[in-house]
This record gives sequence, C-alpha cells and structure tokens, in this order.
Amino acid sequence: MPYLPECLTSIIHQTYAHWELIAVNDHSTDDSYTTLKQFADRDERIKVLNNEGSGIIDALRLAYNHSNGELITRMDADDTMAKHKLVVLQEALINKGCRHIAIGKVQYFSDDNLGDGYKKYEDWLNNLTERGDNFKDIYKECVIPSPCWMVHREDLDRCGGFDHDIYPEDYDLCFRFHEQDLTCIPSDEVLHFWRDHASRSSRVSEHYADNRFLELKCRYFLKLHHQPNRPLVLWGAGKKGKRIARYLNDHNIHFHWLCNNSNKIGKDIYGITMASTELWHQLSTPQIIIAVANPTEQNELYEQLQLQQLQSIEDYFFFC
Repeated sequence: MPYLPECLTSIIHQTYAHWELIAVNDHSTDDSYTTLKQFADRDERIKVLNNEGSGIIDALRLAYNHSNGELITRMDADDTMAKHKLVVLQEALINKGCRHIAIGKVQYFSDDNLGDGYKKYEDWLNNLTERGDNFKDIYKECVIPSPCWMVHREDLDRCGGFDHDIYPEDYDLCFRFHEQDLTCIPSDEVLHFWRDHASRSSRVSEHYADNRFLELKCRYFLKLHHQPNRPLVLWGAGKKGKRIARYLNDHNIHFHWLCNNSNKIGKDIYGITMASTELWHQLSTPQIIIAVANPTEQNELYEQLQLQQLQSIEDYFFFC
C-alpha cells in the first residue's frame, strides 16, 4: 500500500494525543506489514494485528474486539486526516453525549484528475453534514462518510457494531445508525481527505457493485419505513426501477408502477401494468419510491412533492 506511510503520519500528528490505533494487516503481499511494524515500534499507541479472516468486515471486527476506547472511529489506509480531526470529533461527541454521531466534511483528492461525479458527491455529502440532517437522504447514497465519523462505544454496540456480514458494510452501518435513532452533529469543517485511485476497493470489489447498494436500500426500506396500510408507488421504469420492481415482486409487496414514458404506459413488465404518473393524484397518502435517473426530472418531481407538503423518509424516498 503506497499510501500507508502518509496515512499513519497523519494519525501520529493529530493534535489530540490520547488515541489508540488498531491496525489490521489483511493478507497484504507488499511491504504493508513491515511499514505497520516500523510505525508501531516507534509509537506504543499503535497495535498491529493480522486478519484472521479475509476482507474489511473481518478486519474491522478483529480491530474492534481488540480496542479499549470508549469513543470509536475508523480509518482507511488510502486516506489522510486533518490534524485536528480527532479533537473536533471527540469534543463534539463529549458535548452531545450518547445517541449522537460526530461527523465532519470530506475532501476528495487524487494523483490523477478527479471525475465530476466525485465533486458532486462531495458537495452533496458536505451540504448534509453542515445541516446535520444526513439521514433525510439516506436512500440516495451512504450519507455518513465511512472514515469520518465517531460514536460512543455503547451506541456502536447497540447498532450491532461490525457483527453484520453485509456489504457494502459502511452503508449497512449507516442504516443501523439511523435505525437506532442516532443524531448527526452538524459540522462545517473538513476533517478527512479521501483519496481516489484506480485500485481502491470501492472501485474494483464486487462488494460495492450498484446492485449491492440497491438491494440494501430495498431491504431497509421494507424493514424501517414501509407502511403496508398505505399505497406503495414505484416511480421510474429505467434500469434501477426494474431492479426495485423485481425485488418488491420477489418479496410479495404490492405496488403501483408509474412512469412518464408513453412507450411503456399500458404495457406489462414483470406482470405489472405500467401506469401514467397521473395515477399518483388518485391514490390516498401513498408512499413513493423514486427511481428516476435524470437530474432535471428529479428536481421537477422534488418541487411537486414539496408543493404537496410531503416529507422525506415518511412520504417519499429518492433511491437515486
């Protein structure tokens, strides 16, 4: 891991000194283990373990089981911390107490050019973090940056810690934070520098494929927010809409499927007749899953929902 020394150096130089680092070597074939041992030999706050299993979930579980702290965070070996990251998160969490998540803003960087999508995601995530209402958009993307949060140990245990064998593991934990009604503490400071590179796990591992994210969203929607006594509407019949429709069908969930594509309206897809979006106004208090990919159409639909005074995570859910 060529970025590991920079990552470790950023931890050692934190202005908050009372930390322990449980660093897990996950069957590396380069000099990562040697690098970790060299840093650990110079700093007794660093403990190095070899992963007994395989992959990030096993590594997180092992590290957590060997940790002693009452405040817990995590770090990725590709990234770096702002010097004041730990002190800011720690102070926020101590001030607010349990049932809270301390978070910070993030900044992407890369040795190569960053794509426009990364900047959009960064802006979207940081806007949520400034307000602390991250969970309102939880069905769009992971709203808690996986290496930039801190919680009380008892809250992490209440959420099931790292015991779930579910990928994407950071998004699953995010949903469990939400399930346990933890509150995000707003922040306007960039605390974490998120490195993008071609071999990053989120780019190359099958654990982070789009279908994994979508299945996770559907599972938690049915568990946390679906109200069977209200009509369920799926809005959008593109690639993502079809995957959601298949999931709902497989779980015997009745729903109305709407789109504004005249070529699809009236046709049967997966045994469901596609209806015009006008049907929405004929239904009483529907819950609406939105799977519309076009940003302009999303904005137009959002404006309609606001005019109707509907509430996110109660009446409508953007799955895109």
